[in-house]
Amino acid sequence: MIPVKGFEGKRVAVFGLGRTGLTAARALLAGGASVALWDEKPAAREAALAEGFEVVDLNSADWTQFDALMQSPGVPLTHPQPHWTVTKAKAAGVEVLGDIELFARTVNAAPDHKRPKIVAITGTNGKSTTTALIGHILTSAGKDARIGGNIGLGVLGLDDMHGGAVYVLEVSSYQLDLTSSLKPNVSIILNITPDHLDRHGGMEGYVAAKRRVLLNQGVGDTAIVGVDDNWCQRICTEITAANRRTIWPVSAGRAMGRGVYVLQGVLYDATGDRVVEVVDLTNAKSLPGRHNWQNAAAAYGAVRALGVSIEDAAEGLMTFPGLVHRMETVAISDGVRFVNDSKATNADAARQAMSSYPRFFWIAGGVPKSGGIEPLTDLFGRVAKTYLVGEAAEAFATTLDGKAELMRCNSVQEAAAAAFEDAKQEAASTGREAVVLLSPACASFDQFPDFEVRGEAFRTAVLGLIG
Repeated sequence: MIPVKGFEGKRVAVFGLGRTGLTAARALLAGGASVALWDEKPAAREAALAEGFEVVDLNSADWTQFDALMQSPGVPLTHPQPHWTVTKAKAAGVEVLGDIELFARTVNAAPDHKRPKIVAITGTNGKSTTTALIGHILTSAGKDARIGGNIGLGVLGLDDMHGGAVYVLEVSSYQLDLTSSLKPNVSIILNITPDHLDRHGGMEGYVAAKRRVLLNQGVGDTAIVGVDDNWCQRICTEITAANRRTIWPVSAGRAMGRGVYVLQGVLYDATGDRVVEVVDLTNAKSLPGRHNWQNAAAAYGAVRALGVSIEDAAEGLMTFPGLVHRMETVAISDGVRFVNDSKATNADAARQAMSSYPRFFWIAGGVPKSGGIEPLTDLFGRVAKTYLVGEAAEAFATTLDGKAELMRCNSVQEAAAAAFEDAKQEAASTGREAVVLLSPACASFDQFPDFEVRGEAFRTAVLGLIG
């Protein structure tokens, strides 16, 4: 745990008692603050009471007694409208912040020789893979890397800091909205496509939230920006003009005079005086597809900025084991490969997996995002058959009508069974491996608590099917 500094003797309200809220409450207490916890779910309040926390109904509390509100990132800050806790806090002049901000202030309060390095990764897609990949390379190179934030442990639940540590943090747009003091040694914006627009009041608000990861960087810091989309190209141009930090653009498809890029699967380093051919990523089994090449280029740039050698960085890329629920092969049976890409919660994320296979049996659906699967129309020709589940089934069926054979299913389990039968027949008739791909292009909340539970349901179904 990282005891929070700067709130000694102060009283902090904590709203939202999931992983982030409880971890922050523990860290605030350890740092000398007093905390008042509240959640609208009775079970969450009971769990906090059982742990010995003070639970206070923030609906009727005197907000003038609080010095800050530690807000869960899942709670609306500004849009569609501010949460009632935010309204009460602002009316009382109480600061609203998140766990990443508590971490940032604790780091900033440390003396220079005890201050760790920070790598902060954001973007619409690829954050978790890139975060885990950076952590793997650093650890393989002998560095003390701690991985957390929006992946794994909440940041304040990681081991306490020292001068040799490197905190590798996935940060979401929700978390960045609640952060003002974070000063990463390396900031990464992988890509930006429309997502969470309801929470940010539109695309400009979403982009502004992502840009906050760059807010406090200066001379000696490094910004790594993917330039394969228009929004990130604009950001890269604008911060280059500001000329404060080192800027390395990364691309998964075009050569550049400066930066890190991938051409036909080969990673090139153009950050120095000459271009260096680093490694052929087509041999990296856990990093298939162009989107993973962008992740690899960003991760490579980050570890090089932290002093890892070219050789160690290349070895780390090749030995990365991959992440569950992200283009994860869960089994191969009867000529059929089952791929769990449950993390694909929007169309752009699904595109990454769909672009990696020339033909596949597609399991899709759940709670649809804005735009549905219309942006994937150019890939429908690769779909052997679609198995639709969840709330999106009817809307997706309309989009797919006449473009791909489809079947409506009641569950992921039913879809997996049907897809297996069809894929087995194709594999037997063609003599080639067939692919069953769970890449929902939807959130999971109609049938599952989160994408991880959805992915595990798919895995369990597959293992049951193949015995």
